[in-house]
Amino acid sequence: MSDPSSPQSAVLDPQSLLPSHLAERVNARATSAHPSGAPPSGDFILYWARVALRGHENPALDAALTVAEALGLPVFVYHGLSSRYPFASDRHHTFILEGARDFAAELGSLGIGSAFHLERPGDPPYLVGLAERAALVVTERMPVAPLAGWTAALAHRVSTPLWELDTACVVPVTLTTKAYDRAFAYRDATKALRAERLTRPWPEVRTHGVPFIPTLPFTPVDFSREDIASLVASCDIDHGVGPVSDTRGGSVAGYARWRAFTKVAIARYDATRNDPVRGHGVSRMSAYLHYGMVSPFRLAREAAALPGTGPAKWLDELLVWREVAYTFCHHRADHATEAALPEWARATLREHERDRRVVLDWERLARGRTPDDFWNAMQRSLLAHGELHNNVRMTWGKAVPGWTANAADALAMLIDLNHRYALDGRDPASYGGLLWCLGQFDRAFTPPNRVLGTVRGRDSSMQAERIDVPAYVRHVNRAAYGTGRRVAVIGAGLAGLTCARTLSDHNIDVTVFEKSRGPGGRCATRREGPWQFDHGAQYFTSRDARLAPLLRAWEEQGIVARWEGRLAVREDGGWRPAGSDVARWVGVPGMSAVGKHLASDLRVVTGTTVASVQRSGDRWSLLSADGNALGEFDNVLVAIPAPQARALMAPVAPQVAADVERATMHPVWSCMLVFENTTGAPWDGAFVNDSDVLSWVARDSSKPGRGVADTWVLHATRAWTEANLEADAAIVERRMSAEFRAILESAGAAPAAMPVHAVVHRWRFALADPVVADSALYDATLGIGAGGDWCGGPRVEGAMLSGIALAGRVMSHTHAAEPHR
Repeated sequence: MSDPSSPQSAVLDPQSLLPSHLAERVNARATSAHPSGAPPSGDFILYWARVALRGHENPALDAALTVAEALGLPVFVYHGLSSRYPFASDRHHTFILEGARDFAAELGSLGIGSAFHLERPGDPPYLVGLAERAALVVTERMPVAPLAGWTAALAHRVSTPLWELDTACVVPVTLTTKAYDRAFAYRDATKALRAERLTRPWPEVRTHGVPFIPTLPFTPVDFSREDIASLVASCDIDHGVGPVSDTRGGSVAGYARWRAFTKVAIARYDATRNDPVRGHGVSRMSAYLHYGMVSPFRLAREAAALPGTGPAKWLDELLVWREVAYTFCHHRADHATEAALPEWARATLREHERDRRVVLDWERLARGRTPDDFWNAMQRSLLAHGELHNNVRMTWGKAVPGWTANAADALAMLIDLNHRYALDGRDPASYGGLLWCLGQFDRAFTPPNRVLGTVRGRDSSMQAERIDVPAYVRHVNRAAYGTGRRVAVIGAGLAGLTCARTLSDHNIDVTVFEKSRGPGGRCATRREGPWQFDHGAQYFTSRDARLAPLLRAWEEQGIVARWEGRLAVREDGGWRPAGSDVARWVGVPGMSAVGKHLASDLRVVTGTTVASVQRSGDRWSLLSADGNALGEFDNVLVAIPAPQARALMAPVAPQVAADVERATMHPVWSCMLVFENTTGAPWDGAFVNDSDVLSWVARDSSKPGRGVADTWVLHATRAWTEANLEADAAIVERRMSAEFRAILESAGAAPAAMPVHAVVHRWRFALADPVVADSALYDATLGIGAGGDWCGGPRVEGAMLSGIALAGRVMSHTHAAEPHR
């Protein structure tokens, strides 16, 4: 830090530069060393906007304008959106972008220059360069990850002074001295501070001159020209969590909701707030408050001006329960860990770790597939609608410890589910509510409960007696995107199944059509008498973090397992071990287990070939190969091999069909062998890079959960398959088997006996090369799209991500097209 007596420090002293209502909110961060004894250097004041997306009653913006006026410098507002924040998804991105659009418009009307940067893969940290050119960086104080860490990182990298201001609390956290464990203690300690600030009007700060925008190293988003749904689709985020259609982002939507609440419901808030069925009983303002799209000061003033017990109760929750959580996170950097709980709560939770419980995996919890139907409805509210009524949120949170091994796991799961799906997630108030479920801001209760010990219990069956559960379930199961929307997914491979499941989880009516007898596509298991073979996809890897929770859950459920087989590579006649830096996963007891699991709660019509797709008014009609009508749908999503998708779509969606044509798919012959005795191969699988006939051989029986017979699967090379595509199956089998025996001999194994069973299968569309760069293709005007492993990545992982992305396109574009509800 610079010498406090230097001119630079004196000039940039918030106490001398700012009026008291702003100065009291400043936390001046230490930055890397800068020259002392000199006036501030820099061309402008930089306001790094994150969670105060409003141009009014914004302490950070007002501080920047005030300092700029004193130094004779312009203000520039930088607002960026990264794809690297935890739980980044279409839901969070869409809400933030909608808020950014209103924010940019408001700043423009005030004559303040701004630019919005939507981060793309490979973008350098543009903010660092902008900060180095500024005389002062001003941002908001947000005491939770990732923003707290990002602020510290910027302060470490730049020499420019950096101020954080509390823009969220009526009583700024900078005036508090500790983390309070009880709400009543916080209420009492801050009573005078709150009374002084509650009804005080917020002074406006005017700017003068023309909007200033420095030379930028990126092209800012022009919200007057860009489509938000398309912007979201271009980001590497979780497209499986869709936008919340009845909660649009931005100040305009936020204040409209606030006006409706104060006009109708706030007067009876104290009496109606606990009814989760009638949503108008609560304000539903938390997401707008989290991103600062509305002013908490304005809301507090207006509520305080209303008579009655309803506004008083609402104010208490805003000013005490919300702000005690902000204060707690401000003073306790460990607020996301079990260590943040009071000692009595940690002790009783440890004492009861051996209590009977049924540990459930992430997928069962995330999708609401627990033994408790009422809890499942609560979770589906989070998943499909992005919110959980506060009264049932407490019951929801209290149940999770009974499905996890210990308090640390319970808190981690609560954070995951809340932050992933709740539109107001990743907020200090969220941490306050989640920690309360485990004893924070509370006292011990006796007699002890199972699992929770003396932490207050809240059994779902007890709450179920106080509300109309069937009505709540109907409320939760309401359509998330319009009424009566129907979607057809053509193809029950992994792309089609993940697409359909994602849509179904968002309460969208989906039907999957599949020409084969079962789901799974090339992630298949073939049975020949007593034997089985993974004759398509041999295994899959998972390099993308977006699929990691699902994969862990599947492992816990026994649907997949690691294949620890010994793998080798043959090149130029020599052998070497294959790399083992990545886990290889297989379905159990066969690869088809993955597809069967995904299809288990979907409507899948098998043995049905969709021969044509026809436009019928503003909907789509599907016809089968035998001329039967398959129904009318709002959207048609094609998840079959690229050549088949192109042929189906060309007559009705020529642009999508032309995009599909960029992908090429190659055939592969697969040969399945059974030996009476072991072949003696020194490996369980081999990449054969120097054979004209075979590219891969694998002892299928070495995979987890398989039979005891010595079964093998061989895959031919692309070139040999294409040259022998129409060859007789018997000839193909003999040639592939002979090459396999030669490969065994080259590895030092004894010559293999003739197989006791042999069969071949031709995959006409097996390998995608090249692939379409987009993860999914979609025409929002027509409501038709396509995806598969030929989009984005030619692997099982790529197919699943493409299916999720295709579902995301439907939800994002439907959200954008629907009128605000």
